[in-house]
Amino acid sequence: MRESGYTREIKLNRTNERAPRRGQISVAGVIIGCIGCVIITASSVYTALKMGALPWPTIFTSITALVLLRALGRTSLSEANVTQIIMSAGSMVAGGLAFTIPGIWMLGMGDKAGWVEMLAVALAGTLLGLVCTALIRQRFVEESDLEYPIGTAAAETLMASRAGGATGRKLFGSMAAAGLWCALRDLAGVIPSMLLALPIPGVSFGIYNSPMLLSVGFLVGGAAVAFWFAGGLIANFGIIVGGSTAGLWDVASAQGIVSSLGMGLMMGSGLGVVVHDILPKAARAWRGTRGHRGAAETDAGATSGAGGVTPRDRGVLALFVAAAALLICFGLGLSPIVCIAVVALAFVTTIMSAQSVGQTGIDPMEIFGLIVLLAVAALGETNQVKLLFVAGVVAVACGLAGDVMSDFKTGHILGTSPRAMWIGQAIGALLGTVIAVAVMVALLSAYGPESFGPGKLFVSAQASVVATMVSGIPSVGAFVIGLVGGVALHCLGIPAMMLGLGVYLPFYMTISAALGACVKWAYDRLSARSAGKTGTGTVDNAKETTHDESGIIVASGVLGGESIVGVIIALMSVAGGLFG
Repeated sequence: MRESGYTREIKLNRTNERAPRRGQISVAGVIIGCIGCVIITASSVYTALKMGALPWPTIFTSITALVLLRALGRTSLSEANVTQIIMSAGSMVAGGLAFTIPGIWMLGMGDKAGWVEMLAVALAGTLLGLVCTALIRQRFVEESDLEYPIGTAAAETLMASRAGGATGRKLFGSMAAAGLWCALRDLAGVIPSMLLALPIPGVSFGIYNSPMLLSVGFLVGGAAVAFWFAGGLIANFGIIVGGSTAGLWDVASAQGIVSSLGMGLMMGSGLGVVVHDILPKAARAWRGTRGHRGAAETDAGATSGAGGVTPRDRGVLALFVAAAALLICFGLGLSPIVCIAVVALAFVTTIMSAQSVGQTGIDPMEIFGLIVLLAVAALGETNQVKLLFVAGVVAVACGLAGDVMSDFKTGHILGTSPRAMWIGQAIGALLGTVIAVAVMVALLSAYGPESFGPGKLFVSAQASVVATMVSGIPSVGAFVIGLVGGVALHCLGIPAMMLGLGVYLPFYMTISAALGACVKWAYDRLSARSAGKTGTGTVDNAKETTHDESGIIVASGVLGGESIVGVIIALMSVAGGLFG
């Protein structure tokens, strides 16, 4: 655990976190953030469509914001953090759109999804994402032990820039090494992207040559990755290989069972959080309001500071929800019942997104959109375009939620005001909404809808999956089993989300993360051995903490190195696409 290292930082910065946001949001920071947001959002749309992937830009934007602000004579880490939040927020909005909306074009219905509809989708999802993260921040950042590896890496990057010396050399040295490795792999083609790949029918077996994924496994480590790996084994070698070998089903049917089971487990995990964690807490708060007004006022005073939700805040959030509902009803033409379902399930899926990103650094936003799409289809909505609109709204909300919660983790470590961070997210997300839609429209106009899909100029892999799933769940039975099992496992304290991710994600990603966790296991034992024993036979705590923090710093640098190079490659791709 890295609690000892970060607890010390959090205690040192607790006064700053509760202080007014003055100085953390500045005119210079907002201008820099908005300019960066335009660039990062545009590159994210292009990358998501072209490569079927979207690297986290957080580390890149953290360093960029810090460098530019220091050039202006500013040294506040919290100001740099809020600035990078503005810069990066639009990228996840871009991902939510790019991973869903092109499915409409693939179905030959591009004339029914113009810029007005795309803007309604992006804006509704953005508003819902901002509301949900404001409500769950305290529970998932301050009260839980979720790792948020991306947010933690961003905090390490900013703190290392201030600390300098050995800490800075470790972080930026590992960052440079990972970035060089990524460039040799993706630009020069010298290093293969996949190692030890085996032709197993239905199983994407191999090791993904990704420093980022290895570092995620290192940072998460322990039982969480074990459940992730167990889910991968059950899905790939139990259901696909074992079941097809035994003649229970063919490989294609097995893959449908696996995807349905994985979605059910992730959905059930999110429902479990609501049933087990949120509803009882809300009920206690309601009883306290009715029967113990004095105690309720005390609780309200404790939570209405920099990080709490005040009555005025609740009014603003309610307006956001109302605006999103109007966009869904009138902008997208969905019925009031469907609108209520989308808003309610968006809250559930953003919880799932927050948990997934907190544990793994992975945000399968299109899967959450797909889950709600299927739920809405079960309510009787059969229009395929409208179903894909639903998926887009939820994917944007969940993509933004993953980014927001990671940034809240960064701010919690640095002592940044939660209110300042949320305002920064709102600025960047709303600007990113406009930019993402503009770029999508420009690409559609320039290349035509026939350029999107498998084997086309823009592969749009995620949107292709969503489009093929519009007709329904491949295996309803497996989905129901996963849904019920996910709720039960979460209530028992078992990480169903990790199990579901292992079931759903390609096995090469699971293996790579597991290798990172194995490196963490070996590193911990070598560190303990090198630290030696005290006279009583216990490990020297000071030395153990030093080794633990060194490993985290290096892993954060490795994660950041690939993130930065991924964004640079994306910028180069955009430039090449526009001017080539």
